[in-house]
Amino acid sequence: MKRIRLARQVARTVFVGSLLVALAAPAAALDLKTGDGSWTFSIDGNVNVDYIFSNCQSVSSAVAVDGGLTCVGSASGSNVSNIGNGLLPAAFTFGVSTTQEGIDLSAHLGLYPGIATNDGGSPNLQAGTSNGSSNTALGSTGLDIRQVYMTFGNKDMGTFTLGRNIGLFGADVILNDMTLPGVGAPGSAASAAPSNTTLGGIGFGYIYTDWLAQIDYTTPDFSGFTLTFGVYDPLNSLSDTGTVEAKKAPGFHAKLAYTLPINSDTKLYLSAAFISQQQDYEAASITGPVPYSYTGDGIDVFAKLDIQAFELIGYYYHATGLGTTALFNLGDFGLGQTRTSDGYLAQATYKFDKLKVGVNYGVSNLDYANAADAAANPGLLSSNKKLTVGLYYSLTKNLMLLGEFSNVKDDAQVGGGNSANTFNIGAYLGF
Repeated sequence: MKRIRLARQVARTVFVGSLLVALAAPAAALDLKTGDGSWTFSIDGNVNVDYIFSNCQSVSSAVAVDGGLTCVGSASGSNVSNIGNGLLPAAFTFGVSTTQEGIDLSAHLGLYPGIATNDGGSPNLQAGTSNGSSNTALGSTGLDIRQVYMTFGNKDMGTFTLGRNIGLFGADVILNDMTLPGVGAPGSAASAAPSNTTLGGIGFGYIYTDWLAQIDYTTPDFSGFTLTFGVYDPLNSLSDTGTVEAKKAPGFHAKLAYTLPINSDTKLYLSAAFISQQQDYEAASITGPVPYSYTGDGIDVFAKLDIQAFELIGYYYHATGLGTTALFNLGDFGLGQTRTSDGYLAQATYKFDKLKVGVNYGVSNLDYANAADAAANPGLLSSNKKLTVGLYYSLTKNLMLLGEFSNVKDDAQVGGGNSANTFNIGAYLGF
């Protein structure tokens, strides 16, 4: 099914859900110092497991939506069960830090295994078998190494970050998505060959920030303001059919953040991020290759208000040439004719002692590039929408029990669409 294949492709290709676990989990579970105290070694991470049940769109009434993320059943039925990781895979992150000549130095390595049975080298990139399923006996799970970077600086000079780390555009929203320790939208978990992560809210209100090879600089704190900017290794398009050329320049991204502590119980956080990158391709023609290029740009704004046990989040993005769900997925229509996209996510949570109750709703929209695009792609995605209601109970300081219900919908540009429901229950151990 086209929607299942797309959801599975996105889940695997953008390594869905492997986020900055060091920020999502408690402070380092273990700190070890060298004998002279000059170096500190730290270890933290998580293990999470959920039972995921999805009632997908009936195959007899399904509508073809190119870019849709709603699961579709088969001739044998519309219900799908899975036991696996949620939006996050399991994670073990290692750090080392010291201070020399007044400069703080650190290095980090993140290892991300999962529990899905697959035959690929990565938890999310599965080679598959002749019957299209890699979830077979005699299999194993994969190990994904996506985070390795160093930092140096101090509070007066600012901080430099070099290596592979989470991007800036779309980072704040995904790190504050309440489904981060849970499941949200099932993605490939509602398919015959589940990978190690679900979609959460990716593609439903925000584009996946991804992990990028980058060189960044973050300024010192100026009365609550910080600015991060830098360059990153350019990404090729997920959907362009041309022949990719070597990139002429790096990608650029930046983020401005502001934190305002209103009083002891109230805090406001605001941020705005920007991303820009040129794509260079060649199209085949009778007379020979035809070079073309286009630029993908995106800007987002994020706000979080904490008032005692209540937290409210709002997010919006607008992009040209970036596409939807993943960076440079469905961002253009041939020869660099760019499509615009936008989306938003709203979320509210409240903590009753150990129980957090939350709801979020997100929408991602995609527009045609022009009339020729509309004529050639009548089934192109118009919007992906998701509503999630979640309960998150802290049984101990480090162990969370959770349950979520999510309704997912997609709509085609020409009308019609699909709808599916997912329920999950599981546990998240952060350390």
